[in-house]
Amino acid sequence: MGEINMATVLITGANRGLGLEFCRQYAEQGWHVIACARNPDDAFDLNNLANHHPNVQLEALDVSKFKQIDALSEKLADLAIDVLINNAGIYTDNTSNGFGNLDYQAWTESLLTNTEAPVKMAEAFLPQIKKSDKKLIVNISSLMGSIADNDSGGSIFYRSSKAALNAAMKSLSIELKDQSVGVLIFHPGWVKTDMGGPNALINVEQSITGMRGLIEGFSLKQSGSFIKYDGTPMPW
Repeated sequence: MGEINMATVLITGANRGLGLEFCRQYAEQGWHVIACARNPDDAFDLNNLANHHPNVQLEALDVSKFKQIDALSEKLADLAIDVLINNAGIYTDNTSNGFGNLDYQAWTESLLTNTEAPVKMAEAFLPQIKKSDKKLIVNISSLMGSIADNDSGGSIFYRSSKAALNAAMKSLSIELKDQSVGVLIFHPGWVKTDMGGPNALINVEQSITGMRGLIEGFSLKQSGSFIKYDGTPMPW
């Protein structure tokens, strides 16, 4: 794409839902968007967006494959990444694998994708993030990762993976603060996506617009915060 003199955002899970809307909004704002998806060639909406916005760069990345993360970081070694958005996530809980019949492999997959992969992304792309002006790592978590809010039980895999993500990213926010690298943890709201379902309360545009505004106004003193898309502090 040649030399790009604009702010850069890297987004995982970019082919649908929240990730796709992040790509759309940042592309329309003129950012250099690195849109990562497991199979970008098969992502019709993402390709359509890239066809209309030359500032969108598609990259194949399965975040559960750490060698792929390392390879992409090496490919983008000379780039400055202002905002890394760890959006990719999975939900492996279902009615057949709850307590009493737990599928431990499915639980391991949840932890790998939802917890370990975002930390690996932060670790692998830290050099590029430190080169940028914004220096921000954004993580899409969930209210279901809140231990204080859990009054209904269930969804052991998803809840534990997001609670662990929150704990890990809180630690990163402390460890990276002296390098001027910030960390934000978002509850995006209950959003009408494939994961959120049709009964959700808000649409992707509302959620992403809110989070993008908070990203824009971020200051390092907010690092480590767990907040809702509208800025409301979330319980741990």
